[in-house]
Amino acid sequence: MTFSPGQAAQIARDFDLLKLDDAFYADPFPYYRALREHAPVKRMPDGSYFLTRYRDIQAVYRDAQTFRSDKTVEFKPKYGESLLYEHHTTSLVFNDPPRHTRVRKILAGALTVRAIAALEPDLVRLVDSLLEGMALRSQQGETVDLIEDFASAIPVEVIGNLLGVPHHERAPLRDWSLAILGALEPKLGEAQLLRGNQAVREFIAYLQGLVAQRRACPGDPQTDILTRLIQAEPGVPAAAQPAESGFEHLSEAELLHNCIFILNAGHETTTNLIGNALVALSDWPEQKARLLAETQLAGSAIEEFLRFESSNQLGNRMTAVDTVIGGVAIPAGTGITLCIGAANRDPEQFAEPDRLDLGRDPNRHLAFGFGIHQCAGMTLARLEGRIAISRFLQRFPDYRLAGEPVRGGRARFRGFAQLACRLER
Repeated sequence: MTFSPGQAAQIARDFDLLKLDDAFYADPFPYYRALREHAPVKRMPDGSYFLTRYRDIQAVYRDAQTFRSDKTVEFKPKYGESLLYEHHTTSLVFNDPPRHTRVRKILAGALTVRAIAALEPDLVRLVDSLLEGMALRSQQGETVDLIEDFASAIPVEVIGNLLGVPHHERAPLRDWSLAILGALEPKLGEAQLLRGNQAVREFIAYLQGLVAQRRACPGDPQTDILTRLIQAEPGVPAAAQPAESGFEHLSEAELLHNCIFILNAGHETTTNLIGNALVALSDWPEQKARLLAETQLAGSAIEEFLRFESSNQLGNRMTAVDTVIGGVAIPAGTGITLCIGAANRDPEQFAEPDRLDLGRDPNRHLAFGFGIHQCAGMTLARLEGRIAISRFLQRFPDYRLAGEPVRGGRARFRGFAQLACRLER
């Protein structure tokens, strides 16, 4: 879809994040282009600002003192005194130092490059087993759903393993995640609010039992994130730490809500990365042929998939002081929406930004954010994406989408709800 100059100017003039149409959800990138060209620092009707230029968004990420991530004020009108409010104001991503620094440090010790590399053999086995299951169904003449049968199954299993969730108890995890993250959409309906709060309630009830079991029988804190969060200090049981050490443990609420955050963040990013990549390769057959012929491009291909159609399209900040963005004066206490999807298609940063180029170099995309809030699990997401996509292509190089892919219908998280596909060996 392409807008004329006049149409683009009008779209930029009238754009309202709370009044998005179906065409935007199907393809937001022409809208982002119109905003970058005509209103890169766009004031919304509610007084917040919407940013679409790479340089402006990166500048906001760099300055965590001026642009804060804490959502205790911003989310109160949206969620009220609810479990969703408690969750989204307690989890890692929506907090500032010192709480953010403390929790991130605990998590980072279990997500080191070495620890993640050790996950690769099990990840390969998981992916191969999912591919085999889809192959058997295909032999019986069935179509498969690349989201339900493949893309979403991978992160749920990986994060389930990291948290030590028993296999037979993992069935509700994806639905809980979708309901909780769906409530982060710019415009929230009553049904979404109810589903989100119910999901938090059920997830917390489940985690309370899991935490009690792990306290009784701790795992290895170097690989078991739940044990690490419970104990707070690597390798030292919480009860054994001297009170005078001054080390702050996670509160019960911090522990439970950051377990939910780990699943949500790991599930959404990877599911969308894999689904978006497989559709992009179907739309760009010459790039698929290139990746099949040049397997050494697997790493740069993942970066290009992340840039081209970022799993997470929107981020948010609040100004702590009066400031200026892109020449526009913005007062303290103003909400800022960072359009990651627009930044990653900015022609000032990326040559031919609307073209998929699996060998793109450099490729300094913002799909995982930037600065102190850069995604703590990005190394894991990259590994999952690389293994899943490369082994899928090796097994099914001639896969064909069956019918129109079904989008998830969300603005913040861009992915697919269904991807019907026919496979050929």
